[in-house]
Amino acid sequence: MFIAITILSLAMLSFLVIRFHHPLGAPPKGERLIRIQQSPNYANGKFQNPVKTKMQIDDVPIFKLMKEFLSTKENRVPESPLKTQAVEKSKFRQDSSEVVICWLGHSTLLIEIEGQLILADPVFSERVSPFQFLGTKAFPYSESYSIANLPQVDLVLISHDHYDHLDYQTIKQLKHKNVPFVTAVGVGAHLERWGISPDRITELDWGEAFQLTNRVSLTATPARHFSGRGLTNRFSTLWASWVISGSNKRLFFGADSGYYPGFKAIGEKYGPFDIAMLECGQYSQYWPFIHMLPEETLQAAADLQAKAVLPIHWGKYKLSIHPWTEPIERLLAADNDQDIAITTPQIGEVFPLKHSLPQERWWKK
Repeated sequence: MFIAITILSLAMLSFLVIRFHHPLGAPPKGERLIRIQQSPNYANGKFQNPVKTKMQIDDVPIFKLMKEFLSTKENRVPESPLKTQAVEKSKFRQDSSEVVICWLGHSTLLIEIEGQLILADPVFSERVSPFQFLGTKAFPYSESYSIANLPQVDLVLISHDHYDHLDYQTIKQLKHKNVPFVTAVGVGAHLERWGISPDRITELDWGEAFQLTNRVSLTATPARHFSGRGLTNRFSTLWASWVISGSNKRLFFGADSGYYPGFKAIGEKYGPFDIAMLECGQYSQYWPFIHMLPEETLQAAADLQAKAVLPIHWGKYKLSIHPWTEPIERLLAADNDQDIAITTPQIGEVFPLKHSLPQERWWKK
């Protein structure tokens, strides 16, 4: 009897958490669910990767992996707060012919193109978790970032619904700002639950585009990854990479993706790109198909026909088991016979996309 009551109590608790804990988001329903079911990338009750993809290798040493995750040895996290820059708002909207970029750690970016300012994957919470008392903590920065100390943006771009790309606390700060959201199919259900009006949300399937102005468009392109904010809803919403096009500049925001031949196809169809912002971190030999190794990041940039690459998805959260500086060091050490510029701006640094890109090795300090 006691066991039955315990099981029932746990089941009720789980139901209440899923039903009422807002950071978990919401399942797509109504028109959003119909849109999902009609997607050419949806089959057998879930979204499909562009190529066959395993989430991890077949033989993962679970207990060893858990021990390594908990470890802070071997330079897994910075020994002291990282020196970051305050965002200089005055450097934006000075010249509409310039592309201006600011990396705010992990995958959060401010991107100005044709005078339009796009905020991509804004995450400013201390932990990327449904509960702020669980999970790895953000690296300490000398500057604190939030919506309040950023310039007014014209659009918010959300690549997919993982916690390190779609942050409940940050979206709440954007709730009362009259700014549109562009995201992948199904992700709008989370935004709606958190108070974003449906008329401000545009969901795109791979190959679909959103026209921000008559000169600026965003196109959703495939990525090799997955989605989900709970234990039972993997692949329930779409994930995407993004082409950001102006009248004479083309940018690529890769968000999360394992390496696959699709980068070359994207480069042939939408490239060449003036810069590709590609993941470079949180990889592991245990999940080599859904995140790129640094050497693969450089190859992906070459496939995309990118003139420059900005490595992202590192420098803020420990979500894997490698030293925190290893991704950027491996990328710089990779054989770069493609003559691709690798830019390494300091976190918070605002820079124009000109011939001379930031290349300071700030993490060594």
